[in-house]
Amino acid sequence: MKLDKTEVRKEFVSWIKTIVLALLLAAGINTFVIVNAEVPSGSMENTIMTNDRIVAFRLSYLFTEPERGDVVVFHFPDDPTGKTLYVKRIIGLPGEKLEIKNGKVYINDSRQYLPEPYLKEKAVGDFGPYEIPEGCYFMMGDNRNGSEDARYWKNTYVEKEEILGKVIFRYYKGFKVIE
Repeated sequence: MKLDKTEVRKEFVSWIKTIVLALLLAAGINTFVIVNAEVPSGSMENTIMTNDRIVAFRLSYLFTEPERGDVVVFHFPDDPTGKTLYVKRIIGLPGEKLEIKNGKVYINDSRQYLPEPYLKEKAVGDFGPYEIPEGCYFMMGDNRNGSEDARYWKNTYVEKEEILGKVIFRYYKGFKVIE
C-alpha cells in the first residue's frame, strides 16, 4: 500500500493542531484554574511533606472569603518581585487580634486557645499580639517549631489579592486531600 503525500500531510497537520490545542489548554488551566507547585521545605509537615507537590484551586475564593484553617498558596509578602510562592495555613482573619502564648493561639483575647489538631508537635514560644488589618490574613506553618512564617516576616500580613488559591490535594509521595 502506497501512502499518498496529501494524506500524510493532512495527518501531520492534524497531529500538530492537536498538540498545540493541548498545550494551550494546559497553559490556560495552569494560569487561570490551578496552581501546581512543589513544596521545598518542611514548614507544613505533617500535612504536606518536603518535596511533595500540591495543587491549589485558583477559583476557591471567587465567591467566598478565605477561612481560618485553609491551606493556601500565596505570594510571599517579603519578596518584592512577587515570584516566591509560599504554602501556609490561615490562622488569623481580617480585623482580629491574635496572640500566641506558650505556643497556643488565642483570638480576640479569648481565654480558649485555638484547637489545632494538624500541628506536627507541641508548639512553643510567645508572639504578638498582632492586629490583623482588614483585607489581610495571618499565616503559619503546621510545623510551628520549624516554620519561617508570619511571626518572623518583615511584612507580617498577606493581602487577599496575594492569595493564589486553596490547596485541594498533595501528591508525589502520596495522594492526600487537604482539609
